[in-house]
Parts: sequence; C-alpha cells; structure tokens
Amino acid sequence: MILITTAGKVGTEAALQLRQQEVPVRVLARDPEKAKALADAGAEIVIGDLDEAASIDAAMAGVTAVILVSPAVPAQELGVVRSAARAGVGHIVKASSKASADSPIARRRWQAEIEAGLAASGVPHTVLRSNGYMQNTLALGPAIAKTSGFGSSAGRGRIGMVDARDVGAVAARIAAAPAAHAGQTYWLSGPELITNGDIAAVLSKLLGRTIGYRELSFDDDRDAMIAAGVPAPIATMNALAATLNATGDAAWTSEDAASLLGRPARSFERFAADYAAAFS
Repeated sequence: MILITTAGKVGTEAALQLRQQEVPVRVLARDPEKAKALADAGAEIVIGDLDEAASIDAAMAGVTAVILVSPAVPAQELGVVRSAARAGVGHIVKASSKASADSPIARRRWQAEIEAGLAASGVPHTVLRSNGYMQNTLALGPAIAKTSGFGSSAGRGRIGMVDARDVGAVAARIAAAPAAHAGQTYWLSGPELITNGDIAAVLSKLLGRTIGYRELSFDDDRDAMIAAGVPAPIATMNALAATLNATGDAAWTSEDAASLLGRPARSFERFAADYAAAFS
C-alpha cells in the first residue's frame, strides 16, 4: 500500500498512475468529495488532517511507501515523517523545490527544514526538487480570457518549467520500486527554458489571438495576486520567487525527469494544448 498525503496536482497524478498499474493506493483527504475521481479509479480515500497525528497514524497502517506532497508546512510534513518512522515504512518520496535554509523565500526555507528532518529520520527516502510547475500558469487563465494578456515580476527570466503530471508520474514510479532511488535527489524540469514572453507566444498561437505580456514590479505583482484572492503571505512568496526568476534563479533544466520516465518531459506547448480551455 502506498500512501499519498494530498490529492493536489502531483498527488492526483501519482495516484492515477499507480492505479493504472493496479498498485494499492491510499489518499489522505480532508474532503473525500474532492478526491472522488481517485476513488472512482480505485484509490482508497481516508479522511484525515495533516495537523492531526492520530489521523496520520491511522492512514499509515500497512503502508510500505509514502509520497509526501503538500504545501510544505514543516510541522505537518515532519509529523508525517515521524509517523512513517514509527510505522516502519520502507520509503518516503518527498516532493520539494529549490530548498535552501537561507533563501529569502519562506517556502524554500520550510522545504529545507523538512528535508533536514527527513534525512535525520532514518527512513529511506528520495527527494524530488522540481522547477516551477506549468500548472501555475492556470491561475492566469481568467486574466487572459478577460484582457488577452498577463503580467509578472519575472521580467524576461527563463524558467525550466515542469508539468506537475510528470512530477507525479516520477513519484509514482519511485514509490512503486524505491530500492534503486534511496538517498537520491532528482531535479525535475521540462525540456527547455522558457520566458513569459514565450508563454504568451504559445498561447497566442493556440488561442488564435494575440496574448500580451507586461513586466510588473514586485509590489504590483504581489498586489495583483492579492486582488485576485491569493492570501497575502502566499502572494508575497510568489512575487518574490518571480522576481528572483528575473535574475536567472530558475534558469535550469535537467534530464532527470526524462531519464526516470523513459520518455521526454512534456513541453509547455503540449501542456497548453491539454489545458486550452482554461485560457479561453
């Protein structure tokens, strides 16, 4: 049995991939209705909360591997790690990012804290450090549909964006057969570096109309996200990450995803075609 801690972008794809291979999967969810598609695919959905140790321990019963993916709150994820250690779980696949203890971005400091706790736990594990998710551009959909344009404080920075579905597929493969991956850190990206200008060009071709891109200041980018309903702390972290991207912080690619999947990582063009309705 493989436990997946949330049914978000990565967790959902991992669960679907595992069920296609008829691997037993258990998904922890606060609201089982939001995981109905996974239940229909044969996953076991258990009601639980990452803030409640008892529900985590209950979900951990009989589990051989964990795919640890969540918003990276240290107390929550380290609680999962401790529960896995108590239960004698054989492997943890940790979805992470460009973690750094001295990063100006709180989320990256949290990831570093979690990775350190995982390393100290003694549980065999694999860390997946992903570049920015292509799915993050879906938040731009309403603005693009309404104004035929979008803005960001990422400037002309290039990003090795990765499709979260590929990250989920990698996590599933490792969790199903973890022995060769213990102690490894993989860097997951798409096949190429792209800018927001490139994204606008791809969407223009896909939608049949010109999609514009404008460069924003940090303050304007943060304020636009808050106005769109993003909580202020998250908007601040997102805008700061975008500002760092303008300086080349995310200008990296890796062959790890392609190597682990045995096929090329998805391009942004393919991602956009799959999600065209979200931008139109």
